Amino acid sequence: MRAAIISDIHGNLPALTAVLADIEARSPDAVWCLGDVVGYGADPNDCVALARERCDVCLAGNHDLGVLGTIDIGAFSPAAAEAARWTREHLADDAREFLAGLEAADETREAAMYHASPRDHVWEYVLWPEQAGECMAHQATRVAMIGHSHVALAFTAPAEGEGEGAQGAQIPDGATLDVSEDRWLLNPGSVGQPRDGDPRAAWLELDTDRWHATYHRVSYDIDKAAEAIIQAGLPEHLGRRLYVGQ
Repeated sequence: MRAAIISDIHGNLPALTAVLADIEARSPDAVWCLGDVVGYGADPNDCVALARERCDVCLAGNHDLGVLGTIDIGAFSPAAAEAARWTREHLADDAREFLAGLEAADETREAAMYHASPRDHVWEYVLWPEQAGECMAHQATRVAMIGHSHVALAFTAPAEGEGEGAQGAQIPDGATLDVSEDRWLLNPGSVGQPRDGDPRAAWLELDTDRWHATYHRVSYDIDKAAEAIIQAGLPEHLGRRLYVGQ
């Protein structure tokens, strides 16, 4: 099976539209979303509608839960909290209902999925190999997917043990990893707000027959996304950061 993995859309409709077009051109068997459909961006309802229509699996992220009021947004940065409050006010009832039905993890597929990490499904940013190794001890499958950090990453550790000796790296556009052996924790990067220095929208293609993972980046109309943020009255730097991928 070939699955397209997306994460951290954050209300960025131009980015999501571009990624879905790229995915459709490659004809995967399924689309899995790791959460944070809303937050930061100015098009939450359209992004939720596309996620509901196109994704076979969709998780809840911390921003989705913050907008719903399920978790306290007091831990958010000031801009993130402002965006969450704005989204809460502008979210349509059907979009709210869809998000309310999501969970932050899914361990029923060939590769387990977590919004943040296997040991903390909502909050933990997995950025370092030693930390990733600790998380691998908690994942339900040999290969697992995470989002949340907005960075395209791959971590691996020997199959034996509890994640000791983990290694990891940021993965560039077009790279294909053989994940057929050992343990892996893979992050596709962010669709709507990359933070790895590459402003292009990110997604990952996972082939569970060959166990290959291919990382993709897609150019999109950043001007349109940034202008929508400004027009909505959201913090301007949420639009400016899209140009630099930070």
